Amino acid sequence: MHKESSATGAFFTKRTIRPRRQACFICAVMLLSWTAGCTLKAPPEREEIQEQALANITLPDRWQASGLAGIIADNWLASFDDAQLMTLVAEALVHNPDLRISATRVEQANEYVNLSKAALLPALNLFATGGFKSGGGDASSALQGLSFVASWELDLWGRIRYGRSAAEATALSAQADFEFARQSIAAATAKAWFMASETWLQLQIAGQMEEAAQHLLSLADKRYQVGIGNDLDVALAQASLGTFQDNALKIRLAHEQAIRALELLIGRYPATELKARQDLTKLPGPVPVGIPLEMLERRPDLIAAEHRVAAAFNRVGEAKTARLPRISLNASVAAFTSEVLQLKEDFENPTGGFGGKILAPVYQGGALQTQVEIATLAQKEAIAQYGGIALRALGEVENSLAASENLAERELLLQRNVGDNQRALELAERSYRVGTTDLRNVQQQQLSLNTALLGLLRVQSEQLSQRVNLHLALGGSFSAKSEN
Repeated sequence: MHKESSATGAFFTKRTIRPRRQACFICAVMLLSWTAGCTLKAPPEREEIQEQALANITLPDRWQASGLAGIIADNWLASFDDAQLMTLVAEALVHNPDLRISATRVEQANEYVNLSKAALLPALNLFATGGFKSGGGDASSALQGLSFVASWELDLWGRIRYGRSAAEATALSAQADFEFARQSIAAATAKAWFMASETWLQLQIAGQMEEAAQHLLSLADKRYQVGIGNDLDVALAQASLGTFQDNALKIRLAHEQAIRALELLIGRYPATELKARQDLTKLPGPVPVGIPLEMLERRPDLIAAEHRVAAAFNRVGEAKTARLPRISLNASVAAFTSEVLQLKEDFENPTGGFGGKILAPVYQGGALQTQVEIATLAQKEAIAQYGGIALRALGEVENSLAASENLAERELLLQRNVGDNQRALELAERSYRVGTTDLRNVQQQQLSLNTALLGLLRVQSEQLSQRVNLHLALGGSFSAKSEN
């Protein structure tokens, strides 16, 4: 065997070696490569990640803000029993620009996986050259020939496979992020739909109050005409009507903006052509909320964070094995002729052979060790990010549960408050007609009733939004079957 002098430790074997010996050599190297391929270290398990990321947190057996016990359910969108809402969500999932961006990122991550897998396979290249006697672009034009070259880096230490595993974990993370984005878009569409209905109902209340103010102005004017009223009552009634008219204009703008926001969310031109539902969707019954640990295992954004930890772990392995020697196998078959150059008499045509190359890093100025440190710090960062997402998720569930209970109590209180204010307004108007009270009492009562009606509507709409927030925080899928 003839050895070539090289700083990389390259070697090659001519085709004079017997085929049986060549085959035995290749099989031995492949067996060594396969054996070494079983030594990759596995990324940390979910329990280990949680232990590191939530070292100061003890997860309780139940949510502190109460909630119904039971297994977290999927298909929460259907629980609202709103066919138009489901249609809008389906449209948003297809046409929402942000969701399409997220989907593209998933495709990119999958292609990076394919790219990392390609590094594990042999590379095959075809080389051809030729020219005429009169000259060519370079010296090789004096030769005419064809060469088929194969090369394969043996992943003895797992560097390439660590890179592949990191790419696969990154792809899984992108897929989980995409699923969370889908859930977020569904939740945002539902809340925007509820807001459109709320502002439409606000507009109806504003119209009713405007009509009441107009009626009060007519009454004040009649009293003035018959001599039992005065200019002040008429002026006050006129001013009150203007206030309610201005409020109606502001609510109309808010309703148009809510419709535009919904249209943009589902990927339409914001032309305010979408018609809002003319009543609030009925609030579904209580939902099971499971336990905190179950939520951590379901939420797609936490699953994505787990995969990012795994990707960072594999990048550490990739950086560590990059300090070890790299071994590559090479093989070629070629045939050459020339009308200008005379080939050696012992040159066998076609010719071929195989060989190998070793590249062992000796001194890189500390760059390889620095890459290991950087990858290790990236892994620590990924674990810390998991902890931050987990704490935020726990807080979102507790806040949604607490808000839901608070809103339920407020709804009962405001329903009584609306009834009381309606009764008080009727009494104030009756007293004003008979002259036992002045117009300001009636106007004040109108404002109180308007405030109570809008407050009750806001609470009822917020209950729907908080229910959506709870489903999103718990990690339940909006479709019939969870896609996590």
